[in-house]
Amino acid sequence: MLVEVRRGGISESRHRGHVVQVGIDGSIERAIGDPDTVVALRSAAKPLGLVAFVEAGVADAFDLSAPELAVLAASHSGEDLHVRTIQAMLRRAQVSQSMLGCGTANAPLDQVTAQRLARDGERPGMIRHQCSGQHASFLLFAKYAGWPLEEYWLPEHPTQVAFRDALARVLGRRPGDLVTSVDACGILTYHVTLIDVARAYLRLADPAGAAQDARGRALVPALTRIRDAMMAAPELVAGPRDRFDTALMQALPGRVCAKGGAEALQALGLVPHAPGHRPAGFAAKIEDGDAGGRARPAVTVEALRQIGIVGEREMRALETWHHPALRDPRGEVVGEIVPSFELAPLSELR
Repeated sequence: MLVEVRRGGISESRHRGHVVQVGIDGSIERAIGDPDTVVALRSAAKPLGLVAFVEAGVADAFDLSAPELAVLAASHSGEDLHVRTIQAMLRRAQVSQSMLGCGTANAPLDQVTAQRLARDGERPGMIRHQCSGQHASFLLFAKYAGWPLEEYWLPEHPTQVAFRDALARVLGRRPGDLVTSVDACGILTYHVTLIDVARAYLRLADPAGAAQDARGRALVPALTRIRDAMMAAPELVAGPRDRFDTALMQALPGRVCAKGGAEALQALGLVPHAPGHRPAGFAAKIEDGDAGGRARPAVTVEALRQIGIVGEREMRALETWHHPALRDPRGEVVGEIVPSFELAPLSELR
């Protein structure tokens, strides 16, 4: 049990889940629950599979900036900032946004933008969908390589084959061994263990330090570029209003590369930003999917506090994520979300 919902001092409900942190050699340093529980990567796969795009030279061919690369790895809020950034890339590549195949479900995520569109009588297009950045990356890749733009979402399309191959390399797997299902936006997602997620994000946090062989060293330039782009433009990775990945990277600039996935998966790369700060990979999963979005941030911030990444100053900036308040119609606090677990160090797990 990771999080309690307390009302009137009474535990009203609980969220259960799993957390794991790995060190530079990929071994477990701290954990609670089952690090081998199988999870769907969902959107946490986006920065990892983007390696294929960077390695192929697509980012250079279209002269992508850091914010543009960041939104390709994003689950963005569909705000004008995100839309304009994606449209600029598609225009340079002479690709119509009508080619996007991600759908419009829940678009845009940002409620202020959604209300404005509704007030103006505008129906959100697919470019407002949280996965439109990733889907734009497939269109740009196909345009650059001379592949068909149509039906790029099919598993056998060259863009998906390249994405799958890159993801497998980051995970240390063979593409054919990856277990798949279909994600909400119509492309494949991948099922791995939680410790696999933590190790993959360790490689994103410190590509050179985590490279143990020639295969790992080959990933270093692309992973470094993707990581740096995400940390340089965190508002493109999620959104400037009420989005946890963005808030976390802004509170810990240059120290954390964060990406969530649907159904309450959280992946973090802890970046070695100063002497004495070791890189690490972190992953958390809330078992019930955390539909209200209250448990995953609380667990993540509490875990970072226990690890020693979040100090008093950072905690002040992240307090509303760490202990979200429950309020009545007049705004009075009537309850709170409380993380209530202790990450066990490796010595206690044996």
